[in-house]
Amino acid sequence: MKQLTNTILMIRPVAFRMNEETAVNNYYQHELKGLTAKEIQTKALAEFDAFVSKLQEAGVNVIVIQDTMLPSTPDSIFPNNWSSFHKEGKVGLYPMFAENRRLERREDILDTLEEKGFEIKDVIDYSSAENEGIFLEGTGSIVLDRMTGVAYCALSPRADEELFIEFCEDFEYTPVVFHAYQTVHGKRELIYHTNVMMAVTQNYIIVCLDAIDDKKERKNLISHAKISGKEIVNITEQQVENFAGNMLQVLGKDEQPITVMSQAAFDCLTEKQRELLSKDAVLLSSDLSTIEACGGGSARCMMAEVFLELRDS
Repeated sequence: MKQLTNTILMIRPVAFRMNEETAVNNYYQHELKGLTAKEIQTKALAEFDAFVSKLQEAGVNVIVIQDTMLPSTPDSIFPNNWSSFHKEGKVGLYPMFAENRRLERREDILDTLEEKGFEIKDVIDYSSAENEGIFLEGTGSIVLDRMTGVAYCALSPRADEELFIEFCEDFEYTPVVFHAYQTVHGKRELIYHTNVMMAVTQNYIIVCLDAIDDKKERKNLISHAKISGKEIVNITEQQVENFAGNMLQVLGKDEQPITVMSQAAFDCLTEKQRELLSKDAVLLSSDLSTIEACGGGSARCMMAEVFLELRDS
């Protein structure tokens, strides 16, 4: 199975702000003091539009959906958490930890994809697990190595192990489970999403091994990475804080692989890491500082990959 797609779905924000419901376990979120809600939205929108322009100029097919004012969904800019779009017409819909994020699941977005010619044959909806307080936030919680059929998941309040195993059975992936931590006020706290500390490209697994405190879990992840034939690019906890783990590789013009990240992520990489990642892909970065501060997510979170196939016309 191929690892990369040329098509991504992105949601253009209309009322982006810091979501108080997600801040309880997303320690990357920060209040931007001195800015009004309107100013934060204006800055976030400018970052979003500039990012989309860069992707489109590089030849990525970006499907942009305009968000709606109602219902209030401050995190709608991160669609990869509630949805995933796979080959063979499969769509996954996921249970969300924050109640106001559950409102992001929109049937009309699936309709838009179908209108654009994409074939949806089967919707696997896990969202009812919310009623039992069980969550699994899409490709935020799950990082997929599509080429080797391995799915990685850092367990947290937003990533339930049993539901993750169910996902792996439904979508035919081998599960790799672990716990990933960050230091918050001197205490080790679970990282809320796997895709903050880990990314998989065609040839590399970018991961913060220091975040995995359990030696057996760390060894197991390294073992699966070796089996995949991909080289591990080990990033530091400080680089994770700058969203260096929140990358996504996509296809641009002439099937050119592009590794996408924020400017903060690019700036914190070492020269050696940049050289390594540039061997098989163009590095594309964009300033997402407002979105990162208020949303606690970055470039990868903003892009929902579309692997659905186009209907025969």
